[in-house]
Amino acid sequence: MSVTFSQVMSNKPLRLFQVVTFIICAVVLIADGMDAQMLGIVAPLIIEDFGIDRGTFGLALSAALVGFGLGSWGGGWLGDTIGRRWSLAIAAVIFSLGTIAVSTSADVWQMAFWRLVSGLGFGSAYANAITLAGEWLPERWRSVGVTTLSVGTPAGGMVVGFMAPGLVESYGWTGSFVFLGILTLLVVILIIAFLRDSPTFLMARGKVEEAKKAALRVTDEENELIEETHSPDADGGTIGVLHRSNKRLNIGVGLAFTAATMVAYGILGWTTTILTAKGFEFDQASYAVAVAGMTSIFSSIAAGLIVQRWGSKLAMTWFSSTLFVTLLLLTIMLESLAGAPSDGERILVVILIGTAAALFSASIASMYAIMTHAYPPSCRSAGIGFGIFMGRFGAIGSSAFGGTLLDIGAGSTVPFFAVMCIGAALISSAAFVIDRPVPPLAKT
Repeated sequence: MSVTFSQVMSNKPLRLFQVVTFIICAVVLIADGMDAQMLGIVAPLIIEDFGIDRGTFGLALSAALVGFGLGSWGGGWLGDTIGRRWSLAIAAVIFSLGTIAVSTSADVWQMAFWRLVSGLGFGSAYANAITLAGEWLPERWRSVGVTTLSVGTPAGGMVVGFMAPGLVESYGWTGSFVFLGILTLLVVILIIAFLRDSPTFLMARGKVEEAKKAALRVTDEENELIEETHSPDADGGTIGVLHRSNKRLNIGVGLAFTAATMVAYGILGWTTTILTAKGFEFDQASYAVAVAGMTSIFSSIAAGLIVQRWGSKLAMTWFSSTLFVTLLLLTIMLESLAGAPSDGERILVVILIGTAAALFSASIASMYAIMTHAYPPSCRSAGIGFGIFMGRFGAIGSSAFGGTLLDIGAGSTVPFFAVMCIGAALISSAAFVIDRPVPPLAKT
């Protein structure tokens, strides 16, 4: 009997190889996320060292995101061409070397260049790690697995948020980037040694015998595999990510990612700057980022379960509407601060930041579940890369102009958070544009 690899896995328990694959992909994204968040955490120190204003520093923040967007789409295409495994290894090398090179920056322009390079690697790693892990997971675990992986950036932010004060004290902000770059470079060894392309990918590339051998890693018997068919065009051929049949999916994915990442990078990238200006000590502001990372981890995992149970449309609508309310409350709280905040005021601000992080992370996690579900295997990495690429517009906008919005406010955070609230509202709109949402469990 001829079956697809997804059908082979449907009733089988998870094997050690699948667990190891998932863990290594998660480690890659966590290591990358540590660097991605480090720049925002040490922003006040770099601004002081370079003698620049917050708006100018936005160049360095946004450069990484430009690279992330280009790398995610280009890396997704590379993963669909030469395989997810080697694409992931190449991406990790580029990212780690770019991170180390940041430490050599003499001004914001050099830093922007090296952040662009590291962003290329990070974007490619993200698209291929999520695709590779998702293809090795059975359908019943895929939504939860993919949304869990999407917490790589916030998980890295949580870790580095706790580590940053100690790293900066011991090595300065330059040595901190060297440490993080070497850490990522070590992960490359794990990628090459343990990861393998999935039978789903190999079948899509016509490598039937390789696919059969790969499948034996998770099953005891050899199966006659057939290629997965998923949303073919009218002629029954293989479609690309920009095919007309993906039109509404692409529009909804692009809108949701743009809006969600605008909020995410606005909050995570400028939190320490906002809080230190409001009377928080640097370590207090850094720990707020760590809390945001912690809540993001749990909410992203929970998002997979919620999407699986109630469907992605209802989940995204609830996440985004609650995010809107939370951002309003955070704005009111920050505007009420006068002088050094009390312990109670600091705790309330951190709780609101953690709640906002949980909600925008859940929204982003839901999108990864949608993309893994909706794009066909022939363009799945490219589809995920496309979503990440579109999300960079929002991320770049909040990173590049967040400082300008804060400067316009002249001590007020209202202009900044007004834009964040608009982003939260747009996420709900995207949920109704996407024509291939993840259905509720009761309807599958």
